[in-house]
Amino acid sequence: VEEAAFQLQQIFRIDISIALNILGIESMRAGHYRTAYTCFKLAADRGYSKAQFNVGLCYEHGRGTEKDLEKAAFYYYQAASSCHPMAQYRYARYLLCHGPGNEWARHQKAVTFLEKAAMAGITEAQAYLGVFYMRGLHPEEKRGLKYLLLAAKNGDAQSRYHVGVCYEKGLGVQQNLAEAKRHYRESAAAGNRKARERLRV
Repeated sequence: VEEAAFQLQQIFRIDISIALNILGIESMRAGHYRTAYTCFKLAADRGYSKAQFNVGLCYEHGRGTEKDLEKAAFYYYQAASSCHPMAQYRYARYLLCHGPGNEWARHQKAVTFLEKAAMAGITEAQAYLGVFYMRGLHPEEKRGLKYLLLAAKNGDAQSRYHVGVCYEKGLGVQQNLAEAKRHYRESAAAGNRKARERLRV
């Protein structure tokens, strides 16, 4: 009986958190930012990762509360620790751009979160990692190309352009100008200006 009561209590907590998060989303759409923030915060404090992510967004953009990047990072980290992919990406970006402490340790932690987000299908994380591995102190071209291809497959025109550069210059792959042109064309068709210029060249 105690176990059943505990299970019911957990379900009730989760249902309330989901309802509060949905109410927060609807309030945000209606422009009632303060109400949205309050709903998200109540659900986040109950441990609901989607609400934790939304509280992070509120703090990052100053919606319904004061803008505070450290508090945003705190809530992104909470959600990221519960495997919320976009929170993993946002927290990693915070670490790379604003995070405190040792730069090398920050970088390592950020890359770990970026890789988790990339493997969960977050295009922004895939694109970021692709460029990161291509341009690091010790470039890992094959690894970079892998992530650029994933992002390009998900429709990122900038990553498609970078894949073209890889084929043109033989970075992480055998040089192949025909393949480079194909990627440039696809990127240009999606509106990438650099790809159009590269095709002219």
